[in-house]
Amino acid sequence: MGDIGPVGVWVFLSIGAVALFGVFLPVVTWIDSQRKEREAFYQAETFRRLAESSGEGAKAAIELMREQTRQKRLKQREGMKISGLINIGLGAGLCIFLRVLTGPGGPWLSGLIPGFIGVALLTYVLFFAAPVDKA
Repeated sequence: MGDIGPVGVWVFLSIGAVALFGVFLPVVTWIDSQRKEREAFYQAETFRRLAESSGEGAKAAIELMREQTRQKRLKQREGMKISGLINIGLGAGLCIFLRVLTGPGGPWLSGLIPGFIGVALLTYVLFFAAPVDKA
């Protein structure tokens, strides 16, 4: 196999960039929007049928909506907890890496920035966020 040279690498990267940004990302975005639209339609149809069925159906629809809202809030809180832990770990790792790489006089304290962001996220979730109602 011969050397492709700098022009060959440029052509390869250009084709890859066009494939990624011109084809792959729009298709994935379109597929995701179609999925969300279909889920919203099925959910609305379920609520409509429950509400039209009887007096109990309306109560069941309201209870289902409350449960879905509660599950969404729980998932959001768990995501913030994980984000906080990841940021703390990233900050600690960055501090250690920069300290070893540059020595004591270097910019190793810049690793505290993501660490403090993680602490702020965890503090908010654990102490300040409104509690999720238990069902």
